[in-house]
Amino acid sequence: MEVKVLMTWNIRIDKDREYFEFLIKQFLPGMQRLGLQPTDAWFTAYGEGPQVLAAALVPSYEAARYILASQAWQHLEKKLRDYVTDYRYKIVPAREGFQL
Repeated sequence: MEVKVLMTWNIRIDKDREYFEFLIKQFLPGMQRLGLQPTDAWFTAYGEGPQVLAAALVPSYEAARYILASQAWQHLEKKLRDYVTDYRYKIVPAREGFQL
């Protein structure tokens, strides 16, 4: 059964320019190389909650756990944390549309 990895975070105010460069040049390509297929990206412009919600599709729960435990993912995640705060992720059954 396909699953989604849902990730949320807030962009550090002093790192926004570097964050977007990292996201485009390293994070998204790195996700794809590892087998995470980006499906959604939502930005909260106003109100409460995380500033960014990103989702990636993975063929199975086991594959998602394997990817997220890999050294390559740990390296990407560590670099992401240089640019964001309040980073969290969870694995959920894949559905169409917006998921929390």
